[in-house]
Amino acid sequence: MQMEPRNTTEAALHDYKMGLGIFTEKMPELAEQYNTFTEHCFREGILSKKEKQLIALGISLYSQDEYCIIYHTKGCLDQGCSEEEILETIGVTAAFGGGAVMSQAVTLVQQSIQDLNQLKQ
Repeated sequence: MQMEPRNTTEAALHDYKMGLGIFTEKMPELAEQYNTFTEHCFREGILSKKEKQLIALGISLYSQDEYCIIYHTKGCLDQGCSEEEILETIGVTAAFGGGAVMSQAVTLVQQSIQDLNQLKQ
């Protein structure tokens, strides 16, 4: 039996996971290649996994990709980023993306942090 998502952030992560599963069934080779590539990009290197998640969050905000904003906000929290580190990343990104970045930051990122922290409890 499948549990109902407890909040909008969990629902979005569930929707992404389900969509990715369907895509993987239909395009297994492409999905495998993409997953291998992204896993390689996000593994520990000269830049830490934490730094890479902060970069990914900034790019997600700049490109206005709501699913990636949620996914990489979670990635930042999973890698031990503090809220202050996330907010500083938002500030740097807003220097390039202006109001569009700030609108996503003060709504979607804030809600995702709150929702994800509640799920940990």
